[in-house]
Amino acid sequence: MEKTVALEMRKVSKYFGEVIANKDVDLTVYQGEILAILGENGSGKTTLMNMIAGIYYPDEGQVFVRGEEVLIRSPHDAFAQGIGMIHQHFKLVDVFTAAQNIVLGVNDGKKYKLSDINARVQEIADKYGFHIDPKKKIYEMSVSEKQTVEIVKVLYRGADILILDEPTAVLTPQETQKLFAVLKKMKEDGKSIIIITHKLHEVLSVSDRVAVLRKGEYIGSVETKGATELSLTEMMVGRKVELNIERSEPKDVKDRLVVTGLHCKNRDGVEMLNDVSFVARSGEILGVAGIAGSGQRELLEAIAGLQHLESGEILYHDPVSEQEVNLRDKTPLQIRELGVRLSFVPEDRLGMGLVGNMDIVDNMMLRSYRKGKSFFVDRKKPQTLAETIIEELEVATPGVHTPVRRLSGGNVQKVLVGREIAASPKVLMAAYPVRGLDINSSYTIYNLLNKQKENGVAVIFVGEDLDVLIDLCDRILVIGGGRVTGVVDARTTTKEEIGLLMTKSDSIGEIKAEEQTEGAENE
Repeated sequence: MEKTVALEMRKVSKYFGEVIANKDVDLTVYQGEILAILGENGSGKTTLMNMIAGIYYPDEGQVFVRGEEVLIRSPHDAFAQGIGMIHQHFKLVDVFTAAQNIVLGVNDGKKYKLSDINARVQEIADKYGFHIDPKKKIYEMSVSEKQTVEIVKVLYRGADILILDEPTAVLTPQETQKLFAVLKKMKEDGKSIIIITHKLHEVLSVSDRVAVLRKGEYIGSVETKGATELSLTEMMVGRKVELNIERSEPKDVKDRLVVTGLHCKNRDGVEMLNDVSFVARSGEILGVAGIAGSGQRELLEAIAGLQHLESGEILYHDPVSEQEVNLRDKTPLQIRELGVRLSFVPEDRLGMGLVGNMDIVDNMMLRSYRKGKSFFVDRKKPQTLAETIIEELEVATPGVHTPVRRLSGGNVQKVLVGREIAASPKVLMAAYPVRGLDINSSYTIYNLLNKQKENGVAVIFVGEDLDVLIDLCDRILVIGGGRVTGVVDARTTTKEEIGLLMTKSDSIGEIKAEEQTEGAENE
């Protein structure tokens, strides 16, 4: 049976000054298929999709939709061609309902009637298996519900070609499975779906074909059924690579950080941490799992002295002085001098840790300028460190004096994580250190964290990919609604067990009490 071409790009190129984002890219998307787009950081995936969605305009080449050449100069033009993009960071108005967000900006010439809109939204949801309440406010929704609103929003506008950018980045395994089930129903309905993702196991489970970009150029596409994680990685990188997380057994394990009864509120007075207690040990990687916004950020910032605590203790066992120090009584600078390092990679990568307008060398100096003498600072060591990080982590940059803001998001992360690891910490907290990184770079970071563990560092790793948490960590702390809902052995747990704990908001004690009550009732 001959496939129908939904969208085609011929010799499409895009330049940003002297930087070549895409060069002579040929891409075909068929009707009723799920196409995954893979490539290393800076390979031009997002730029290419932004040209389809009307955010950028190609400098060269042609775009065809259903066999006819089209000019897509804006997102409005893209919607007119039945193309909609669901971005990783949602574009929603929190105080509006789902239906109000979905219809926002639609000018179809019809009279605005909310009851009709609610009915139409529910009709779309029922057709594809979405779970959505059209009358629910955005600020009351979970991450997966917000994503559903974004998808229904483009379907409401009549999109037949959907682009999803990192759709599973902040979803639990159960939510991911539901999303994939919906995408397959949409495919059966004739929709064409393009997914940008770095999770190869998800690519293999949901896509029909995989298109690979390398350094802005189209390398080729393969049928998913004949591909493996290794073969896809080799296409992306252009050489053979090893995808192994070498988890070593913990040695000389000692309590390094004992956290007890942390309570923390945000600026609005909402409790973000509720009686959080755990132990981080030297020579061990403690993973932290939880749905986005469950308190992970506040927890690490509290340990680093960046977050005000209502109550609780953070006892640090100093291996040098062999004294017990309460970090609650210390400033962030004093905590850093003790060897507690926070390498945090938030959604705004330049919002914490690095200064965008400064070059890589100057960003290395942010941790060492106080050691300079008189009015001058030592630039030799920071430059050597910058050169080492660029070489070992394969940072794509014209040189050490390139402003950080000119680097891709993934390369910014490499600079940040590399700098913190180079500081030889006693406690290293790495939050989302591989967010947005390609598979090859991610494994480099994983193995660097494992080396820190082998050097006796207590590593706290906050991650989104449960497969990685299970393969890399020794224990996994699960947070739900600001509470610790479980601590599991990474070597024996399952994704399903962690996923269930992530959706609980009860504390461990309440869970056990609940289980005992249920057991007594069953007897």
